[in-house]
Amino acid sequence: MTTTTPPATISPPVTEPVPGARTKGRRPRRSTPLTIAMLAALAYFLLPLLWLLIASTKSTQDLFNSFGLWFSHTPQLLTNIRETFAQDDGVFVHWLLNTVVYAVVSAVGAALLAAAGGYGFAKFRFRGDRAAFNLVLGAVMVPTTALAIPTYLLFAKAGLVNTPWAIILPSLVNPFGLYLMRVYAQDAVPDSLLEAARIDGAGETRIFFRIALRLLAPGLVTVLLFTLVATWNNYFLPLIMLNDPNLYPITVGLASWAAQAQNGGAGASSDMLALVVTGSLISVVPLVVAFLMLQRYWQSGLATGGVKQ
Repeated sequence: MTTTTPPATISPPVTEPVPGARTKGRRPRRSTPLTIAMLAALAYFLLPLLWLLIASTKSTQDLFNSFGLWFSHTPQLLTNIRETFAQDDGVFVHWLLNTVVYAVVSAVGAALLAAAGGYGFAKFRFRGDRAAFNLVLGAVMVPTTALAIPTYLLFAKAGLVNTPWAIILPSLVNPFGLYLMRVYAQDAVPDSLLEAARIDGAGETRIFFRIALRLLAPGLVTVLLFTLVATWNNYFLPLIMLNDPNLYPITVGLASWAAQAQNGGAGASSDMLALVVTGSLISVVPLVVAFLMLQRYWQSGLATGGVKQ
């Protein structure tokens, strides 16, 4: 008589929980120091905007006689806005339009040039490409204010001082944007897609504008936003390049109003300082609108550029 032994049962391996991993049904832990740090960062960025919004509703007297982070008894935001646009025969409108032209033309041009240069560095190999790209990296480290005086001397020789080109042309050169587009294009544009287009007989120019540029659109918007903000907030370069008040951007124009308010110069009024604050609030609105409209492209650009296809 034969006896059969029962089959051996294999017990599943015991897995120990990975430290720091979330377990099902367990609430994530909250870090008190991290929460405090985030709240401090939030206050650091939002308190100046809150002060600017509240101060724009006050007269010059209320700016000094009332609490800075609360409204006065007689808010006058609409009155300040009307007086800002009417001051000096509406010169604020000229400054605002000048800033829009300088920023938009510079941002679009710089983004296209950065996309073309970054695509070239990422997808083509030529003699001296590494040295040229290292030169671009070195240019990222140079502050723009250090180049303002040499740029002024070059533009003075060319007869471009006190013209819109004195603001637009220097803003078209964006070393950081070129570096960003090179890193982004390296993974966002597949080599197989480019080879397929070349086999079909497409030229390099057509490949760039019809295929690569569409794939680079999120990164293009990222560079466009960076350049738009940098040109919009640029102060030192227009200050030394422009002499005509009708060509001033909004930064230099508001600075001239602030100087009039402090010195009591010609054209200064008792509420000039309130108009400077209100003009600063108005100048922020287009940037906020631009970020709200383009943030989805910006976020997708940062995510796609960080993942290898």
